[in-house]
Amino acid sequence: MSEDIVKIKGTSLGLQLSFAPEASFEAVRENLKQKLESGTTFFLRGTLVLIPRDVFKGSERDELQRLFHEYGLICRTKKTEAEEQKPVREKVKDIPAPPAPAGQPEELKPQEMVVVNKTLRGGQEIRTKSSVLVCGNVNPGAQIIAGGSIDIRGTCRGMVHAGAYGDSTAFIIADHLMPTQIRISNLIARSPDEMKKTDRAERASIKDGQIVIEPIERQDKAI
Repeated sequence: MSEDIVKIKGTSLGLQLSFAPEASFEAVRENLKQKLESGTTFFLRGTLVLIPRDVFKGSERDELQRLFHEYGLICRTKKTEAEEQKPVREKVKDIPAPPAPAGQPEELKPQEMVVVNKTLRGGQEIRTKSSVLVCGNVNPGAQIIAGGSIDIRGTCRGMVHAGAYGDSTAFIIADHLMPTQIRISNLIARSPDEMKKTDRAERASIKDGQIVIEPIERQDKAI
């Protein structure tokens, strides 16, 4: 019975938790604590954990968030099905530009980017559908979830997820790439237990269906 109190499902954004309907909050908290202390590979530092919003009251959800934070995880509440299905105001559709005349190159649409001019510390999170440029470090316990690519002008030791909404062409670059976990689109890779800093920046991208990390030479322009 205890194994069924908390169920874990992996998603493209992180781990989604569900709880047995008859389980009390105390039973759920104790079961989660046992799983966290056991060192299960589900709960890697920097991983995003989603808990349902409508199961426990606010103070109980806050207590679960503090519990996950003690073990270096990021905990957020997940919207209910009713909230996710709530109709939204329709956006004005973009009118496509006419094709470029023959012999002339097509104009490329600029890619949006979020620029962070500071170091991200443990517990801090950046979540955007755009690309991300960090002028600083990404410390353990911090995480970046981006719809586009990620460029870190410093050392990355947190959790980074590029192409979070399905873009398999996205990539991750850092001066020193030493994360707790790397995700690109729906693929996940974990850094070796021992990693040494290199003199060159590194780039993580998807090649032949897997995440590959290789050294690169920095260009003048960011992503």
